[in-house]
Amino acid sequence: MHLQRRYLVPLVLAPLIAAILAATSGRAWAIETRVEGLEGPVADNVVNFLAGLEAADYGRARLESEIQRRSREALKAYGYYEPTIDVSLETSDDEDVVERTVVTIDPGPRVTVETLDVQLAGDARNDRHFRDAIDAMPLEEGEPLLHAPYEGLRSQLSTLAAERGYFDAAFPRHRIEVRPWQQSARIYLTLDSGERYRFGRVSYSGSQIDVAKLRNMLPFDEGDPYLAGQLAEYNQRLGQTNWFRGISVRPIIESGASLAQAQRSWWQAVDRRPGDGAAGSAVGETSPLLGAGALEAARNVAIPGPPLVPVEVSLIPADRHQFEVGIGYATDVGARTQFRWDQPWLNEDGDSLNHELYLSAPEQQFSGTYRMPLADPLRDSYELQYGLKNLDNEDTQSLEASVELAREWVFDNGWTQRLFVRSTYEDFRQADQEENVLLYYPGVSWSRTRTRNPRFPTWGDSQRLSLAVSDTSWGSDADFVRGTLDSQWIRMLGSNYRFIGRTSIGAMSTSDFEKIPPSLRFFTGGDRSVRGYGYESLAPENEDGELLGGQQKFVASIEAQRRLTGDWWGAAFVDTGNAFDDWWPQDLATGAGLGVRWVSPVGPIRLDIAHPFDSEEDSWRLHFAIGPEF
Repeated sequence: MHLQRRYLVPLVLAPLIAAILAATSGRAWAIETRVEGLEGPVADNVVNFLAGLEAADYGRARLESEIQRRSREALKAYGYYEPTIDVSLETSDDEDVVERTVVTIDPGPRVTVETLDVQLAGDARNDRHFRDAIDAMPLEEGEPLLHAPYEGLRSQLSTLAAERGYFDAAFPRHRIEVRPWQQSARIYLTLDSGERYRFGRVSYSGSQIDVAKLRNMLPFDEGDPYLAGQLAEYNQRLGQTNWFRGISVRPIIESGASLAQAQRSWWQAVDRRPGDGAAGSAVGETSPLLGAGALEAARNVAIPGPPLVPVEVSLIPADRHQFEVGIGYATDVGARTQFRWDQPWLNEDGDSLNHELYLSAPEQQFSGTYRMPLADPLRDSYELQYGLKNLDNEDTQSLEASVELAREWVFDNGWTQRLFVRSTYEDFRQADQEENVLLYYPGVSWSRTRTRNPRFPTWGDSQRLSLAVSDTSWGSDADFVRGTLDSQWIRMLGSNYRFIGRTSIGAMSTSDFEKIPPSLRFFTGGDRSVRGYGYESLAPENEDGELLGGQQKFVASIEAQRRLTGDWWGAAFVDTGNAFDDWWPQDLATGAGLGVRWVSPVGPIRLDIAHPFDSEEDSWRLHFAIGPEF
C-alpha cells in the first residue's frame, strides 16, 4: 500500500509534465505586418485583421492563403470587394520561421451605395428617438459602402427597442446586397417593433417602510410607456432615502401575457391540420374545439390593450444603528474628532434620527436632527434640530443651546427651500461685552449644490441665501434682520487646469448689537475664508484691540490649480475680505499664496502658504486642511 502511494504522484504528473515540455519546446511567433499601396484607416484595418496571426500554426502556402483571406475581409468593410493582393513572407536569418509579411494591395474599384432602404414598422414609427437614429446614420445613397454605419445603426435600434419597451422587436429584413461587377450595393433594413410595452403593477418585497411612501417616489405611473431609465432613476431615489442596504428594481417580461398572443397560441394548438399546417383540422378524430369563427368572435368581444411589464422591487432594510468616527486636522482649529450615530429609519413612516459629537480645541458641539418625511420622502419633510455648543476662540467665549423646527421642500431644479423657527439661548462674552440672551427668530433659506465627482469636483457650484428676523414684540431679547449669501464655483479647462471662485456676503441691521451673540456676528479669516490670517481674526475691535465682531461681511477668492502629475496639483490664490460695521474698500484684508493639493483616498489634502498684505504681525501663514471644497 505504501509503495502504491509513493509512485502514484509521479505516474499522474508525468503526462502533464510532458505536455508542458512539448508546448514550450517550440516558439510561437506573432507576424509583423507592413501594408503597402494603402494608408489611413483602411490600411490600419488590414493590420488589425492580421494581428495575432502566428506562423507556427500554418504551413507556408496555407499562411499566404490565410493572409489573403483576412485582408479581403478587412477591405470589404470599406467597400473594396475586388482587390489585388500580393503577399511576401520574410523569414529570420538563422531559422526558417516567418517573422514579417509585406502585403501589397491594389484595392480596385470601390463599391458605392445604390439603394438605402431603412424602414420602421410597429409603434416605433411614431417614436422620434428611432427616427432621429435613422436620420443620423452617416451613410447615404451614392456614397462609398461602409459596413460599420450599417452595423452601428442596427445595434442602436436594438438598444433603443430594449430601453424603450419594444420587447417584441425584430428585424424581418436585414441584408446588404453587393454587386462587385457593378460596384454597387443595396442596403435593406426594417425594424418591426411591435407594440410598445407599458409599465404594469409595481410589487414590493422586504420593505420595512410603508409601501405608500415608496410608491410616491415612483417616476412613472401604471400604464405609462416603458422606459428603462426610469427604473434606474427609481433605484437611485430609493437609495437616497438611506432606508435600505440592498435594492433591486427589475422588470418582469412575461411571454404570452396578452390576449392576442394567447389567441395565436390557441389557433396553432387546436385549429391546425397535422401534416400540412392548414387551418380547419380536428384534434384526433373529433371536430375542432375552437374554430376560426369562434376565435374571431372572441377578438370582437375582448380587444386586448397594450402589453404590460410588471415591476418587482426587492429591498433589504438598512442597519438601524450606524456609527462613524472621524479624525482630522486643520490650522484653523487644530486636531479635531467627530463621532456620528445615525438611525436611518425608526418606524414604517421612515422617520430618522442622527446625532453628532464634534470636538476641537476651540469648539465642542453636540447636535441632533429628527427628520419626518412627508408624502414624497425626498422632497417634503419636517426637521427638528437641537444642539449644545461651547466656543472659546480669540476674544470669544460662548455657551449656546438651540432648538429649530423646519419645513423643507426640494424642487425639480435642485433648489432646496427651508422655512424655520429657531430658539437660541446663549451665554457669552465677546471682548468686553457680556450677556446672556434668549432669541426667537423665524427665517427662510434657499440652497443648491451641484457637483461632478464629489471626491475631487471637476465641475460644480454651491449657493446659499438665508434671511432671519428677530423682534422683541414676540419675546426675543434683541431686534435684528440678518441675511447671508454664499456662492462657490468650480470649473475645469481641459483636464489639467482647475479654477475655483468663492464669495461670501453678510449683513445685519440691529439697534441692539451688544445683545447679538457671537454666533450671529460676522468674523472672517482662516482656511475657508481669507488665507494668510488666523481663524476668525478679522473683525472690528474695541479700544483694547479685542475683537467685537461685525455687522457686515465680505469675502472673495480666486484660485487657479494645475495638475503636476497624477493626483498632485499646484495652486495659486488670492483672497480678500473683512468683517466691519461701516464698509469701505480700504478695510479689506488681502492674502495671496501658493499651495499643493493631493487627491488622497480619503479626500483632497490641501497645504497652502499665504502672505497677509495687511498684517504687521505675520509675514506668512501655513494653512492645512482635509476634505473637498463643498
